[in-house]
Amino acid sequence: MNIKHIANTHGGQDGAIFGKYLFRFNAKGLCRVYDLTLLTAEADTAVDLPLLAEFTLDRAGEIVPHSNAVGFGREFYAEGDEFPLLYSNIYNNYAKAEDKLCGMCCVYRLQRDGTQFSTTLVQLIEIGFADDRDSGLWRSAGETEDVRPYGNFVIDAENGVYYAFVMRDDDRTTRYFAFDLPKLADGETDGRFGVKKVTLTAADIRMQFDTPYHNYIQGACFRSGRIYSVEGFHDRIHPALRVIDAAEKRQVLFFDFFEAGYPLEAEFIDFYAEMCLYSDAKGHVFALDIE
Repeated sequence: MNIKHIANTHGGQDGAIFGKYLFRFNAKGLCRVYDLTLLTAEADTAVDLPLLAEFTLDRAGEIVPHSNAVGFGREFYAEGDEFPLLYSNIYNNYAKAEDKLCGMCCVYRLQRDGTQFSTTLVQLIEIGFADDRDSGLWRSAGETEDVRPYGNFVIDAENGVYYAFVMRDDDRTTRYFAFDLPKLADGETDGRFGVKKVTLTAADIRMQFDTPYHNYIQGACFRSGRIYSVEGFHDRIHPALRVIDAAEKRQVLFFDFFEAGYPLEAEFIDFYAEMCLYSDAKGHVFALDIE
């Protein structure tokens, strides 16, 4: 893999790209929007991406995603909307709460008025078996305590597939589940938040498979049949990239960023046109030329 530092942003968690816009989130519901039109892999020096706007996710005082994984779907909230539905997961934001909201993802309508952006919470998606210790389907069975039972997701927007995946510590694997991507009209009204909530059950699983253990999952995206998942923190838990072929149900690439000289915590990955963009926790943006 060839890696080139091509841009700088503020740091943060994961994010997503749509059109010329890079949306980069932090763990408290804040999003910064950057213009990517100046971005090129041929530049001799890294550019500071123009910051267009900042906004806070709707109802962040009531429910706020960690944005460990963020992505766009394929359905639009209303005819004429510029952006499809935006998905961002809770992950470990409520790890100390009685209801940890494991396997929960927030769905938003994203709108723009000039350089002003805003969101509306329109749906929740949860993995209904995320707290089931007995089945061993999501969590490790028996006495093993999973270090991160919260789960990530990616969306295959073209084919309407919602992939959820979670680290499992009993057998040191990461388990992937494929579901039909819920439609906006799906679900029942949630009494707590007043929006429709879709609960995905074991009966909804289209496919599941295990891969090698992802060591502290971070940002993720889907591209051309493959899941790109970054992971890790530092020298003891190396930042790295895994590429998973969804159809073949197997890992096809592992790359250690730390060993390659990129030691900062992994956070973001997505594609702009044909460029694969990776960013660390400090906001350095790299173009990855993956053979």
